[in-house]
Amino acid sequence: MPKFQHTRFKSVGAFLDYLPEHEREIVEALQSIIMQSLPECVEKLSYNVPFYYRKSRICYIWPASVPWGGVTSGVSLGFCRGHLLTDTSNYLEKGKRKQIYSKTFHSVDEIDPEMLMTYLYEAYEIDAANQFN
Repeated sequence: MPKFQHTRFKSVGAFLDYLPEHEREIVEALQSIIMQSLPECVEKLSYNVPFYYRKSRICYIWPASVPWGGVTSGVSLGFCRGHLLTDTSNYLEKGKRKQIYSKTFHSVDEIDPEMLMTYLYEAYEIDAANQFN
């Protein structure tokens, strides 16, 4: 797998246009939930995918069609400070990562907006409290 991509998106719109339809539907659903939950956050491209910031990076959306991120299928919603989130139900995928936890979706039907909002609110509070410094 190449370390760097040959495509560099100039905007989130260009990123969305690049995606296959099934991934774009998932990404747009996740974007909507994030922006409803975290209206003060800023969306901008980093590493060629959308990241959501307030004081620091809170979360990101990484589809498999943007290959060098390690997502092999579906669309991953990653929490940059996932290790600080309360995850008693083991909803998030931890893998061998120490800090970033994520959830991968293969269809819009798999998305539970209420569950995601719970994690997004907590991630926002962690960012607001600056607990990671």
